[in-house]
Amino acid sequence: MQKQQEQCQIFAVLIFTFIFLLAAVSTTEAGKKEKIEKKMKKSDCGEWQWSVCVPTSGDCGLGTREGTRSGIECKQTMKTQRCKIPCNWKKQFGAECKYQFQAWGECDLNTALKTRTGNLKRALHNADCQKTVTISKPCGKLIKPKPQERKREREQGRDRETETK
Repeated sequence: MQKQQEQCQIFAVLIFTFIFLLAAVSTTEAGKKEKIEKKMKKSDCGEWQWSVCVPTSGDCGLGTREGTRSGIECKQTMKTQRCKIPCNWKKQFGAECKYQFQAWGECDLNTALKTRTGNLKRALHNADCQKTVTISKPCGKLIKPKPQERKREREQGRDRETETK
């Protein structure tokens, strides 16, 4: 009789263990299905599209940008993000584009300008930047002889005139 009770207890423990394992497996499967469904909902959302950084004051420093995305099931379709525009970057090529410039070229006497080319080094937040840019500036004053050199030239010219007379 005692042996039969022990066998019944062992059998009951095995049944409870089996039921517990089934419950655990079904819960895990349900959790996986929920995760897959959540991933599918997230994929309905489009990629974030960000506007340019707008400085809080002035034309550089701290500011904000707005992001938008499309999607029927998206919980969030618009958000604001803090950003920073470096103050030492050339603003004429876009405040979010950094270029590596070559040395200034020779002065073009027809236009009185010298130019140089810059290659894109870095773009902030997927900004739309040109691969290469060209910048021009006035050549500045042409190199003239120093006043002392002029004086010497005049004196040498006078000396030559007196020698020929």
